[in-house]
Amino acid sequence: MEVRPIRPEEYLEAGRVTRHAYDEFVDPADSDWGGYLEEIGDVAGRAGRVPVLVAVEGGRVLGSASLETEEANLGDDPIEPGTANVRMLGVDPDARGRGAGRALLTACIGEARRAGKRAVTLHTTHDMHAALALYVSAGFVRDAARDWKVDETFTLTAYRLDF
Repeated sequence: MEVRPIRPEEYLEAGRVTRHAYDEFVDPADSDWGGYLEEIGDVAGRAGRVPVLVAVEGGRVLGSASLETEEANLGDDPIEPGTANVRMLGVDPDARGRGAGRALLTACIGEARRAGKRAVTLHTTHDMHAALALYVSAGFVRDAARDWKVDETFTLTAYRLDF
């Protein structure tokens, strides 16, 4: 498996794969999910603004992740100076359990270190059990001060890894 910056010819497939990774978490009663799934799938739209990494094996995109900084972000969450923020990390459900998520997370941490950042942050939900286990096993700790209450029923929980 190779993890590297995305290539333009991979934008559509990476968008499809990343969107598919989030399908199981969609609440059909929540009308905001449709717009968020479109945002997740728009890899081309964010690739020009923030680094996007892909995990590829045998020419197949297994997953992707975006990495925001204060200098380059997607605009909906302020990025603390000196940190990078992992966004939209998703692995094709058919490829889960093979290390793609860990490889993408490790690559994001490496990119942040190379850029001189002192920490990596991210948000997730309590329903994303595999993602939570991955983040904790990588050394991330809760950062409750950065939790993001989307609405009355949905909160994104924050995690942080200092180095």
